Amino acid sequence: MVPHLITALTGPINELEQRILESMPAIERWFRLEWMEHTPPFYSSVDLRNAGFKLAPVDTNLFPGGFNNLTEEMLPLAVQASMAAIEKICPEAKNLLLIPERHTRNSFYLTNVQRLVQIFRAAGLNVRLGTLDETIKEPTTLELPDGSTLTVEPLVRTKRRLGLKDFDPCTILLNNDLSAGLPEVLEGLHEQYLLPPLHAGWAVRRKSNHFQAYEEVAKKFAKLLGMDPWLINPMFAKCGQVNFQEGAGLECLQSNVDALLAKIRRKYKEYGIQEKPFVIVKADAGTYGMGIMTVRDAKDLTALNRKTRNKMSVIKDGQEVSEVIIQEGVPTYERINDAVAEPVVYMIDRYVVGGFYRVHAERGIDENLNSPGASFGPLAFAESTQLPKPQAKPGASPPNRFYMYGVIGRLAMLAASYELEATDPNAETYD
Repeated sequence: MVPHLITALTGPINELEQRILESMPAIERWFRLEWMEHTPPFYSSVDLRNAGFKLAPVDTNLFPGGFNNLTEEMLPLAVQASMAAIEKICPEAKNLLLIPERHTRNSFYLTNVQRLVQIFRAAGLNVRLGTLDETIKEPTTLELPDGSTLTVEPLVRTKRRLGLKDFDPCTILLNNDLSAGLPEVLEGLHEQYLLPPLHAGWAVRRKSNHFQAYEEVAKKFAKLLGMDPWLINPMFAKCGQVNFQEGAGLECLQSNVDALLAKIRRKYKEYGIQEKPFVIVKADAGTYGMGIMTVRDAKDLTALNRKTRNKMSVIKDGQEVSEVIIQEGVPTYERINDAVAEPVVYMIDRYVVGGFYRVHAERGIDENLNSPGASFGPLAFAESTQLPKPQAKPGASPPNRFYMYGVIGRLAMLAASYELEATDPNAETYD
């Protein structure tokens, strides 16, 4: 399924597609050299927005929860990438402990966990599920929509290791984004591999750090291709100490929104873009599409209604919002059956393993699509017929567009790698 882009088949993104295809050997070599210096996150997913004049990542998730949206055809690629990742970390690995989210009654999320179990078993690992939910005292069976089941078990912590009853894993894989804080049971595990590391969780991680790192990556990549980094980079600002309930810190928000909108206007003028710019204000930590609003004018922030203030003040697991990132809004001009769509790219280790379109019939081109009512359509990265076709006309070849999405997704993944290195509390420092 390929959505149609409702912009003319000319313009900056088609020029960018052409340049990326012509530079494929240089791009792949550049990535190869970067991965010699940096360690990719174990897995990641990236939300992209294609405006026709700009293609940029707007969110990078280090605990992806939508593996159930990948098609069966994509699985061999995911298994291969998992094998490569595990071989690099712990070649003799036999047991993998997978720790999912606490809210494990969500059937879509459970299907994602089932898919992860399937991928890692096929990669040659015994996989069992351990839960951070302390109310679960014995193995508990969870029903899935297709009639199959998953069993989650209570964690067993010894002084230096974490496992389950009669199960001692070499590697622990978190599929829990730690929004609620760092559980004590996961701290001080120096004998086992904990993936991703604790500082990748939302208790520590900040989106503003990620996009700071992405800006650096985008500049390097743009220099390689001889292009303006703005075409692939959403500008941003941040505000700490905001309290939406009490209306505190909103001056910081207003002045930053005003300044960012002015910057976007200048860029639109430079490229002759006849659009009204907007920004997205969102919690600097957290996911699940919570704590997000679209702002077209800084003045709108003076009269936020109670519903909006409530929506912006709390995110997943009841965490209060006090820091926000203000991000350049990138409209999406992709459509599936007249509904707004955005691509999401899935990666394991440094490989693109697949992706899907997030589609929302009730949302506009300038709104967050990660919200109730969204549906998902496969993005055919993995079929052999989907190798890029350099000779195709720009904008007319789905494989070329998918290759371009994979490149931008990998840039965001590389930025996550920079970000995790910069925020690692145990990093070795050299004077």
